[in-house]
Amino acid sequence: MFMRVTHYKMKPNSIVAAKAMVAQMQEQIMGMPGMLRFTNSINDDGSGCVVALVESKALSDANAGRVAEAWAAFSDHLDGAPEPRGFEVFADWSN
Repeated sequence: MFMRVTHYKMKPNSIVAAKAMVAQMQEQIMGMPGMLRFTNSINDDGSGCVVALVESKALSDANAGRVAEAWAAFSDHLDGAPEPRGFEVFADWSN
């Protein structure tokens, strides 16, 4: 498994609109090949983090164009470019 973690910053007056946009994009996001889990979090100041758990690094890399399109939809709401990083997953536990 592979995890892509992306830190971002939304303009504070855009948080409500961005949350609504994400809700409308669920099928698009979860429909990306290999997508297992998607978590998006945000603070009141607009700083946030997306964690995407994908079957493999190859599939995550192959989704790069679709991910860029998804972030482009938020361009008017972002305060700077998102900062993605990737990690191999060696433990994924839940209760």
